[in-house]
Amino acid sequence: MKSQLRKEFKAMREKFTGELRSAADRAILNEFMRAYGSNNSFFIYNSIGAEADTSAIISSLLKQGKSVLLPRVEGKDMVAAPYGKLKAGFGGIPEPLTQAFRGYAAVTVIPLLAINPRGYRLGYGGGFYDRYLSGAQTIKVGLGYSFQLTEKFEEDAWDQPLDAFVCEKGIITFEKSLKGGIN
Repeated sequence: MKSQLRKEFKAMREKFTGELRSAADRAILNEFMRAYGSNNSFFIYNSIGAEADTSAIISSLLKQGKSVLLPRVEGKDMVAAPYGKLKAGFGGIPEPLTQAFRGYAAVTVIPLLAINPRGYRLGYGGGFYDRYLSGAQTIKVGLGYSFQLTEKFEEDAWDQPLDAFVCEKGIITFEKSLKGGIN
């Protein structure tokens, strides 16, 4: 079931193009910076393909002198490494060559294909973020588009819940026993 949902949501994202997508990415940038921009350190995915764009967020954070870490896959695990010179890594995703950072950023920004009303994401199936976030002391924020919010899947026992989902329509926050609502 999850593999079919992954295909479905990838296709939906790929069809979301042009000015609507550009406007959505600008709204996500503004919502994210308004809510989280006052923090000093960020672990943020380097968007590829049809993912919600992180390049403007990363650029804005760097211009403000914030600490920006990007993911790098090392074996079966993912580490955070300071933004710097990049090379193609796991799945062709540009990864930093800098030394791995030990500890956690104040805010971790996570890619997703879909998210349910309880704050659990449907990722790509590798488990990298779930392993990384297990026990992490960080604000866990998913980025995406409003159509990615769905009740079409249940979380698994190993899935790590997010604290918030930022989309073009606002920010949905999640609490353990409550359904999220747009702020």
